[in-house]
Amino acid sequence: MGKVFLVGAGPGDPDLITVKGQKAIEKADVILYDRLVNPELLGYASLTTKLIYCGKDPNHQSISQADTNQMLVDLAQEGHTVTRLKGGDPFIYGRGGEEAEILARYSIPFEIVPGITAGIAAPAYAGIPVTHRDYSSSVAFVSGVINKDIDKDEYWKHLALGPETLCIYMGVKKLPKIVELLTQNGRDQKTPIALVHMGTSQLQKTVVGTLETIIDEAKEIENPAMIVVGEVVKLRNRISWFEATYKNELLTQLTYQ
Repeated sequence: MGKVFLVGAGPGDPDLITVKGQKAIEKADVILYDRLVNPELLGYASLTTKLIYCGKDPNHQSISQADTNQMLVDLAQEGHTVTRLKGGDPFIYGRGGEEAEILARYSIPFEIVPGITAGIAAPAYAGIPVTHRDYSSSVAFVSGVINKDIDKDEYWKHLALGPETLCIYMGVKKLPKIVELLTQNGRDQKTPIALVHMGTSQLQKTVVGTLETIIDEAKEIENPAMIVVGEVVKLRNRISWFEATYKNELLTQLTYQ
């Protein structure tokens, strides 16, 4: 019997991989990796490691989740050390819980290696702390795609009047509806909101507005992007650091070339 490591690869910047996550990549016989995993991380793998792409694009998927689950079981039962490499954290919208359930059902040894989720990292790289003593003492990780059996009005009413900061995954295409549901259920139209595209990567782009203005201002933002709603967004004007740092480094490189 082999073993499976369910590893969070972090949000994009390859330097944000954990030490334990890197070790799991290095020791793997087989790596099943997702679309949002930085390809640089695969460079830690052995030359003999088999790489299998399991990415799920918003418009299509290469391998179904059921097939991915079965591959993990089959490979481990064949005696392989398998690393399942996921963008962000495996237990935050990464389906790591589903995969762990399957492995447990078949009595396959496994370990969970947490990763830095985009809901924290993308705002941080944009200069937005998700909590702050003066602005927010609560934060919620929210999916823009919810179970069809859930009462949407009750769901968004709870979010509109509940946590002070909302970090919304997979919500770019539904931005107009999200804004509508939040404002209809009590969130002030003047509430600051930011969209962070490709957070922590060199392609990071951040757009800031309010619930009243963001739909027009964010027209060019595409997936993948994090949506951050709350007063903490105001802090970006003071502590934005990554985009400015990267631009200065790039300018320095061009100057000396």
